Amino acid sequence: MGGGFVTLASHSVHPRGAGRAAPERPAVPAPAAAGAPGDTTRPAPEKPRDAFFDNAKYLAIVLVALGHAWEPLYATSRSAAALYIFVYAFHMPAFTVISGYFSRSFDMRRDRLQRLVTGVVVPYLLFQTAYALFRYAAGDTPSFSVSLADPWFLTWFLVALFIWRLTAPLWRIVRWPVPLALAIAAAASVSDLGSDLDLQRVLQFLPFFVLGMCLKAEHFSRLRCWPARLAALPVLAGALIFAYWAVPRMNDAWFYHTDSAQNLGVPWWCGVLMQLAMFGCSLVLTACFLAWVPGRRAWCTALGAGTLYGYLLHGFLAKGSRWWDWYDADWIHTPWGAVVVTLLAGAVVTLLCTPPVQRIFRFAMEPKMPWAFRAEPRLGAAPGRTT
Repeated sequence: MGGGFVTLASHSVHPRGAGRAAPERPAVPAPAAAGAPGDTTRPAPEKPRDAFFDNAKYLAIVLVALGHAWEPLYATSRSAAALYIFVYAFHMPAFTVISGYFSRSFDMRRDRLQRLVTGVVVPYLLFQTAYALFRYAAGDTPSFSVSLADPWFLTWFLVALFIWRLTAPLWRIVRWPVPLALAIAAAASVSDLGSDLDLQRVLQFLPFFVLGMCLKAEHFSRLRCWPARLAALPVLAGALIFAYWAVPRMNDAWFYHTDSAQNLGVPWWCGVLMQLAMFGCSLVLTACFLAWVPGRRAWCTALGAGTLYGYLLHGFLAKGSRWWDWYDADWIHTPWGAVVVTLLAGAVVTLLCTPPVQRIFRFAMEPKMPWAFRAEPRLGAAPGRTT
């Protein structure tokens, strides 16, 4: 996934690289297909993976890694800063929309709750602890401590996904889910929610998740027609030009969604307007991005199943590169240096998504844990006597 998407110019609250960087998402496998009506004891076999979504998740996680690689170049290269703003405007929204799409059928069925625990809660606990150890070993913190209520760096998305999926049944029954989610996000943008569970960011990204739940396969298919793809090109080019113009003029904190409007030094109503504006901007760019995602199987399709691995594992390198002064070399701050950093970041996150890496770290990302759950009740078995 930290990633794996948020905002950027002079960050007035959390300095870049200080642990509040925007993730990025991560990507979590789609839930199992629904079983036969009334069947709550046996999970149905999973549907074949869709190459389009695997390609989209892989490309999105590459953008997450590139954003983290460009962040240290922000102050010395306006071009790198523009690319950073451009990518942060849509990479996490894209991840969140896809996560919402694959949460459409989530309910409190036994197998789905177990998968939520093993695929989201357990990785959060393990990587929150691993990151705490890493920070202590690298000298970023004077003592070792783990705060499960305060997600660090990329783990915020796991907390968000857990909360969003638990609320999925609610979004299926309300009359206007997306407007309601937008109202909640706008309220969060003018509220001081503290750092617990990163609720500020969780709620401000909520509309993208809810929108994903409302989408159908045909909506994504319509994006991949040639008229839509050609229309996306001038939009993407215009957004990149605007990002270059905005570098010295816009506070990049708007893209992270980690602060209230008041904390950013603007009136509360600016928070509401910016929340709506950012939602519209990110949604348009996400659509343009998805329009150019290949729908057929490609060399990178298999890597889409490993984006959670790339997301969480690349966080160690992203942070370590700052703490160990890898960006202090003068050549890195040249145009060719930026190109090398970009290629390295893409190659590293690609490697971290490969099947061999998945096999090594599956115990932490997708543990089976049969010992942690009660055996499924047999059909027709008499209920046990309680006292």
